Amino acid sequence: MARRMLATGLCTALLLAGLSIGDAQAGAKAPGMVLYRYVDSRGVKVLDSQGVPAEYAGKGYEVLNQQGRVIQVVAPALTPEQLQQKRDDQAKADADALLVKKYPNLTEVDRARERKMAELDANILVAGNSQQALLLQQQTLQSQAADLERSGKPVPQGMLDELKRIHEQRDGLEQKVRDYQAQRAQADKDFTALKARLAPLLAP
Repeated sequence: MARRMLATGLCTALLLAGLSIGDAQAGAKAPGMVLYRYVDSRGVKVLDSQGVPAEYAGKGYEVLNQQGRVIQVVAPALTPEQLQQKRDDQAKADADALLVKKYPNLTEVDRARERKMAELDANILVAGNSQQALLLQQQTLQSQAADLERSGKPVPQGMLDELKRIHEQRDGLEQKVRDYQAQRAQADKDFTALKARLAPLLAP
């Protein structure tokens, strides 16, 4: 009789509170409820069921279930320096992936180097041949001008202009040869560095 009266009293209290016995049990279990653990400005660990204040969320926090087990860890927000480093690392990884796709093995690097060297050597040869041809023209015109001067005749302005033009062309070609030679030396260094960079990427 006493138990029945006690149960009846509990039911009456719950009804007065606007809850049923089933509601009370559901609320006690509350499967969706979690706790948030974070460190405040004083360095104290705080447990809060309402969430993490905005000023502390960026420092990272943990989410715990009702049993106190950590079910999620939110890492601290990255600093500007860390974000830049992350972008740099990703850019390098993307560049490495493109290199591996372009050069699947080191033999391909050697072949590319040979093609580049052959191209630059051909350019140097062409420029050198043009220089030689211009030198012959220059020597011929200079000989003709000397003959005219020895005979007491003036050297035509057209001949002087042509000699000047040839001289400028020879200077331009000489600069081209130097440029091609510099490009060849730089290309050799670049391909050597490329092989050194690719070697660990292609390692099994």
